[in-house]
Amino acid sequence: MSESQTQGKGLLLISNSTLHGSGYLDHAEQEIRDALGVIKRVLFIPFALHDRDAYAAQARKRFEEMGYALDSIHQARDAKSAGNAADRAEAIFIGGGNTFRLLDSLYQFDLLAPIRRRVKEGMLYMGSSAGAVVAAPTIKTTNDMPIVQPPSFNSLGLISFQINAHYLDPDPNSTHMGETREVRINQFLEDNETPVVGLREGCMIRVEQGVHLLKGRTNARIFRRGSNPVELEPGSTLDSLIN
Repeated sequence: MSESQTQGKGLLLISNSTLHGSGYLDHAEQEIRDALGVIKRVLFIPFALHDRDAYAAQARKRFEEMGYALDSIHQARDAKSAGNAADRAEAIFIGGGNTFRLLDSLYQFDLLAPIRRRVKEGMLYMGSSAGAVVAAPTIKTTNDMPIVQPPSFNSLGLISFQINAHYLDPDPNSTHMGETREVRINQFLEDNETPVVGLREGCMIRVEQGVHLLKGRTNARIFRRGSNPVELEPGSTLDSLIN
């Protein structure tokens, strides 16, 4: 995404909704508060899970504990109503789950273009796990099974790079003979030029005024075609590695 597209509130892209040893969104609470600022109402998109009512109830309870009201877009009657809800929103939060299911529903409700437009106009976009992955140009670096077939792998394109959420380092003691996460990302780069950011659990990216800042408790791993992976610590900017 160009600098002009990231004016306003920007983005908060979180690797995972729940960190081991803590509750739902606990590890990201301060970053969520900082991103929301004076905004008091959030529009939630629960399309990544099958039970949307239960998912919306979970998110509503957590955001209310933080002092924010939450509406869920799945209660819209049709695509037009969903689009109107996105048009009115000051902030959107898309939760995790299955990325293929999420993207397919975003297409069904015709929400890709409205969300892109509203982010460009200054709406805050927050996403965790699958909700972070769909901010990328495509969902080709998701970890999920294709349980449904969306019309395209192309997603929101709010950022210029791919995300691999829940990134895992190879376990030297493992006897598993399948591909590691790093091997699969390198396979992606054999056929694609777009850089990939591996977000370990506890890691997130804040995008504001065109600057991509790594936040959270863990490092991220940056993969670029023809280059060795690079480790970045929280507090580092990604801009020189993703452009």
